[in-house]
Amino acid sequence: MSARKQQLLSRHRKRKRVILLVALCLVLLSGALAWWLPPLLAVLLWVAHEAWFSDHLFYLPGSDYRYDLQATERHAVACRDGLLVVSAGCSLDGAPTLLLRVQLRAGWLGRLFDPAVLIEGGEADRQTFERGVRGVRYLNLTSQAEALAAGRLRLRGRRCRLADELQLLVVRHADYLAGTMMVIAPHADDAELAGFAAYAQAEQSWIVTLTAGEIENEYYRDTLQLDTVAAARLKGEVRSWDSVAVPRWAGVPASQSVQLGYFCMQLAAMKADPAAVVASREADLADTRPFRRFNECTLHSDADGLPTWHNLVRDLRELIDRARPATLVLPHPQLDPHPDHVCAHDAVREALLGTQWQPQTLLLYANHLHDNDRWPMGEAGDGVALPPFFEEQVAMRPWALQVSPERQRQKAIALGMMHDLQPPAPLKRKIRRFLQHYLAARRWPAFGENEFFRKAVRRHELFWVETVIDKREQQ
Repeated sequence: MSARKQQLLSRHRKRKRVILLVALCLVLLSGALAWWLPPLLAVLLWVAHEAWFSDHLFYLPGSDYRYDLQATERHAVACRDGLLVVSAGCSLDGAPTLLLRVQLRAGWLGRLFDPAVLIEGGEADRQTFERGVRGVRYLNLTSQAEALAAGRLRLRGRRCRLADELQLLVVRHADYLAGTMMVIAPHADDAELAGFAAYAQAEQSWIVTLTAGEIENEYYRDTLQLDTVAAARLKGEVRSWDSVAVPRWAGVPASQSVQLGYFCMQLAAMKADPAAVVASREADLADTRPFRRFNECTLHSDADGLPTWHNLVRDLRELIDRARPATLVLPHPQLDPHPDHVCAHDAVREALLGTQWQPQTLLLYANHLHDNDRWPMGEAGDGVALPPFFEEQVAMRPWALQVSPERQRQKAIALGMMHDLQPPAPLKRKIRRFLQHYLAARRWPAFGENEFFRKAVRRHELFWVETVIDKREQQ
């Protein structure tokens, strides 16, 4: 876990301990009035916590998002009774990524229920923000260019108000779906969560999954009554199969889906000592080959199967030179704090220093966030506004890919095929969702209980673009 994530967690827990201490004092003082008040008040406080205060939000919702966005053009936008009017010199041809910088302020209902901005007059959309939001946010208007240019696009705040000062950011891009795309997935399902629509539409795609994902196997232990080692090996085999088989749903040939078989949550230890053999935490294995048995392509490291950082980097180098991708898709190291995701990014960077082939573009994604584990907020099928970010010194260039309703359904089915997203939610989460459904008006999709079905099946897939500079020429 990154130092920043530790700091955010520490601050969040400290604030929560103070609130719990105050609540405990209130419960104890209520006992002086009537014996039955403390248990009743305790239950009501717990219900209120689960319904309204259980989100993991590690920043104040009144904070401005702070981006250094590398936009091609910026235009002032007038808002007249909610109708957006852009200047006559603003050209929206070529399907660019469109972002609208807005100032939001939640009403009193927006502190109890999720505030949202409704987008009307074009393709109907809704983009949801933090309860109590007050500050700069970025709406995603990608695919709304025609309605915006025609003066039909209207914004309406739901439980929040929009300030009249708006700015349109136009970000133009090359066609990243032309040529070969290679998606680097730290775990099975990361490629689908982040970029199913992208790799399904690319001219040619490769999916490279780094780890077998064998840990956290309680479901297999409890359901099939296995010991930890047997459950870890079975889960690793199942997720290895998923990583190779599910991309075929999007038309990716089996020969272009590769499972490298390294061990979950061990990439950081491998990186710390690149020559060391780092075994699985739970599967009692120090050999990657059992989890590579579904691969149709062979790699030089199949000869020894050693789980080392050196082998991982060589595998990536070999696959990049073989596939010759124009675009590499991989995790974003600043936005996504998961240790395996950060290490996956670092391994690709190191591999590119020794490859004969260099991609033109990196597309970076975030399946987990430092600051807000509900992002994208709102319901499945909604648009994806920009995530919370507070580091203006980091230049960011977003690319939003529109995902059609049909493609969203295909993505939902692909996620449903992933065994790790299939187990039912634990009882505590079911109770919390029940309370949030009836008290906080939240909804979850019918096609899966896992939170990723809500977060990933959306109108947009969001990436951050980086043009590759061949660092070998600088050495």
